[in-house]
Parts: sequence; C-alpha cells; structure tokens
Amino acid sequence: MDDCIFCQIVNRKSPAKIIYENENVICFLPKKIEVYGHTLIAPKKHYADLYDIPSDILCELIRVAQKLTQEYKHKINATGMNLMHASGKDGQQSVFHFHFHLLPRFKDDGLNTWPNLPKIEVDIDKVWEKLRTK
Repeated sequence: MDDCIFCQIVNRKSPAKIIYENENVICFLPKKIEVYGHTLIAPKKHYADLYDIPSDILCELIRVAQKLTQEYKHKINATGMNLMHASGKDGQQSVFHFHFHLLPRFKDDGLNTWPNLPKIEVDIDKVWEKLRTK
C-alpha cells in the first residue's frame, strides 16, 4: 500500500532504523521511542489488524518477539518485557498495518503499561456462556 508508512519502510521508500528482518518480518525503532529499546515488530506484507493477519504470520511475529526479548536481555540488560498491540479504531490502533510494540523493562523504570480499567459489574456465568468455545 503506497500510503502505509510501514509498507514504505518495508519497500525502502521511507528511512528506518531496522533492528532485524527476515523474509516475512521487519523490526525497527519507532520515530518516537517511548522507552529505551522500544521496537516495532511488523509483517512485511500488509495486514490491517488482528482480524486480518494469517495465523502463520502471527506465529512468526511472536517467534521474532521472543528472539528479540532474549537478545535484549543480554544487549541492553532488560529484566522484563511488554508486548503490546492494538487492533481496530476502537482498540486505539493508530497505524493500520499490523504490528507489536516491544517495550523492554528495567528494574524501577517507573513505567506502568497495565491500563487503569473502569470497574464493571457482570454476571461471569453469562459472559462465559457467550464466549466459550463448544
């Protein structure tokens, strides 16, 4: 897609600090690094979101995330890791090319990536009945 910034990076039409790539995956530093070592992990082929991406490509992205996690433990002494993703406008996705944010964590880094969710009252049995796979 010509107007997708990630596709432009894959096709070398836009510059990026590429950390790792293989046939199907590209990993690069975002233009605005949120935490030390913040890395974007994306498929080279354009898929919009989690609803769209084939499971084999998704599995490969996870394997690469694990590879980088292990490398970052040694290269930058990361002692923890967050892997974040957003799908769809209502999921707060801002770039509509599937990707993960890999956020290295460090002791006492002060970062809180867990959302402060509003308290809700639900009947857990009714939710379970709707969501379970039979």
